[in-house]
Amino acid sequence: LCAIGLMWIARGAYIPAKAQLAQILLERAFDQRVASGRPVKPWGWADTMPVARIGLARLGVREVILSGGSGQAMAFGPTKLATGGVSNVTMLAAHRDTHFAFIKQTEVGDIITLDSVAGRRVTYRVTGKQIVRWDQFAPSRSYARPILGLVTCYPFGTTRHGPLRIVLWAQAVS
Repeated sequence: LCAIGLMWIARGAYIPAKAQLAQILLERAFDQRVASGRPVKPWGWADTMPVARIGLARLGVREVILSGGSGQAMAFGPTKLATGGVSNVTMLAAHRDTHFAFIKQTEVGDIITLDSVAGRRVTYRVTGKQIVRWDQFAPSRSYARPILGLVTCYPFGTTRHGPLRIVLWAQAVS
């Protein structure tokens, strides 16, 4: 009975532990890419690479963003999504129980920074949150100023897959 209990505990700790270890390797790859200017894989068999780093100082958030929006890449960190040609919009997605768990504590007015591997920093101010259905949502227009959207499953605190997503919106600060 104890062995079964330990197995369930280990199983529950596996995903968060994998996410933590991945971020250490991703941080290293991000820093190497910034220094060298060349793409660096975080581990030998990786099919994704760091493209940016997001930070929210008030909550102690610092996460490396990966290229491609696949579910496989999201197991290791937030990913950059395609926006279908909509200009000045950056969409990022991550799991609600690991890398984007902080969204539930984010408030309007919070400052988010996004550093690219090219060394460019854009600073955003959170403007609000929106609950949407996954199949009825996409950025619908282009914007004059850069917009950042962070997307994760909703509601928080559940493991069931459902149709709802929460989008945190932020606008670039001049």
